[in-house]
Amino acid sequence: MEETGAKSDFEQQREILVNEISLSFEQVLANINKLNRSLESVIAVGNEFSSVEALWSQFEGVMAKDEAETKAGQQNQAECQGQGQGEGEGQERREDNA
Repeated sequence: MEETGAKSDFEQQREILVNEISLSFEQVLANINKLNRSLESVIAVGNEFSSVEALWSQFEGVMAKDEAETKAGQQNQAECQGQGQGEGEGQERREDNA
């Protein structure tokens, strides 16, 4: 058998693999930290645009309201004109028949 002071091949390979795994975990941790910092930067930039987004949303709401009022006004005006034209046509027909 081998001496107790010398490491077996298995123990040497295990130690090498454990060291490689340890280094890999450190790299993964470093990359996760980089990703976290990048995400924080992206979120910070996004938060800077919140006031601009609110302003555009308000503008969109005002424009949609004005557009709806304009369409409603045009429909009412068309209905009023349609009723007026319908009455005039009826009178012309009555005059032609007489």
